[in-house]
Amino acid sequence: MSATRVETNVRTGSNPLRDPRDRRLSRVAGPSSLVLFGVTGDLARKKLMPAMYDLANRGLLPPSFALVGFGRRDWSHSEFAAEVKHTVKAYARTPFDETVWNQFAEGIRFVQGEFDDDEAFKRLGTTIGELDEQRGTQGNHAFYLSIPPKAFEQVCRQLSKHGLAQAKKNQWRRVVIEKPFGHNLESARRLNDIVESVFPPNAVFRIDHYLGKETVQNILALRFANQLFEPLWNANYVDHVQITMAEDIGTGGRAGYYDGVGAARDVIQNHLLQLLALTAMEEPISFNADDLRAEKEKVLAAVKLPADLSTHSARGQFAGGWQGGEKVVGYLEEDGIPAGSTTETYAAVRVDIHTRRWAGVPFYLRAGKRLGRRVTEIAVVFKRAPNLLFGDHGEDDFCQNAVVIRVQPDEGATIRFGSKVPGTQMEVRDVTMDFGYGHSFTESSPEAYERLILDVLLGEPPLFPRHQEVEHSWNILDPFEKYWASLGEQPEAYAPGSWGPASADAMLARDGRTWRRP
Repeated sequence: MSATRVETNVRTGSNPLRDPRDRRLSRVAGPSSLVLFGVTGDLARKKLMPAMYDLANRGLLPPSFALVGFGRRDWSHSEFAAEVKHTVKAYARTPFDETVWNQFAEGIRFVQGEFDDDEAFKRLGTTIGELDEQRGTQGNHAFYLSIPPKAFEQVCRQLSKHGLAQAKKNQWRRVVIEKPFGHNLESARRLNDIVESVFPPNAVFRIDHYLGKETVQNILALRFANQLFEPLWNANYVDHVQITMAEDIGTGGRAGYYDGVGAARDVIQNHLLQLLALTAMEEPISFNADDLRAEKEKVLAAVKLPADLSTHSARGQFAGGWQGGEKVVGYLEEDGIPAGSTTETYAAVRVDIHTRRWAGVPFYLRAGKRLGRRVTEIAVVFKRAPNLLFGDHGEDDFCQNAVVIRVQPDEGATIRFGSKVPGTQMEVRDVTMDFGYGHSFTESSPEAYERLILDVLLGEPPLFPRHQEVEHSWNILDPFEKYWASLGEQPEAYAPGSWGPASADAMLARDGRTWRRP
């Protein structure tokens, strides 16, 4: 896509990936409410409710917007509002404004009940009916399932049974589902069948919060709005691609969720394969949802696995030891982890993409906990330049140029290239050029959930994977999971603060490559 085309789209307001902070170009959500299941969970408290307040504070929610909490607590509407106010003050990105809060709080309601409680869902129906009359939400309601996946079916069935999922003419009902979307291909298909038996496909929003991050969206701008990169973005020039998501903490109190899931299912199946798709996809004909998804699906469908999974995958589990001057326990000693658990806290895989653009270019994906630092990045590493003029330099003295897109933290991009060292000799050394969002733009980036919640209310689905993408991703990961399960052994131990098990380094060494040190 040319720079001119992007500029034209922005001027005409037809680009759904634009930043909604610019009020001249943004679309404010229309009359609506969001019904939040799982209001006491960390995600709701630390991300979702603060994001809704931040949207209101930025003028992107209508004055009549309503938030309905559904949970087991015996709260009145005012008591729930007090809880929301507490979490907003603690976690909201924008400053607290009493006037904005008072307007926002007028639309807060709470419905007490269990997921199997028919009377509770009848009360929920009464509540949103009252909001239609009193607040003018006009029958437009989104149901956000911030709950364990095992409860999705029950809640969807209850919404259908009590007529809450069915929209009347000129109204809409939508459902938002948090990952994981199943734990393998079979369960993902079953989950999709359940959800789409209640809501039509275009009303189902599968949340992958990584896709709401500014830097992830910037992959499209970097590739298709710049003539500098796209001509080189292929197998003629690219040696390999590394996609990394590293955390420097343990399970962080998520033991109940994490054990039995592991790093590959938790991160590679969704976040990293979505990053791979955006990095490798062909140029879409537009930024609308169907065109973007079509190109991502083509890439995921073209992914091929190595013939030998044993030499092109690695698993690890962090041990106890010292990290950053602090004594930390190993995974098996963390609270809630059963003795002898074989769940991996580190996973690395190699995949290839059988298209003309990427034939012969390996993509290495890795994710892990208790690693050297917290970082998520995409590194496109180019082939070495021919060593013709610089005869005194060995082949390995020449760096491999790289474009590194930093997703978090310190969002931005870095270009690595060789430059002459000052002096009388022709000595070449690696240098970097760096772009940081915080340095280049005065505006603060909105949280990913702000963008995604607003898109749900607007009915804008470009950043939400549909079930075909989810199924392609499980098709890629399932063979690795089955191979690892067949080994019947403990994942390889690695030291906290390191960059993973030795087998991960050996995996790249067999291909004559090494992992980047972010």
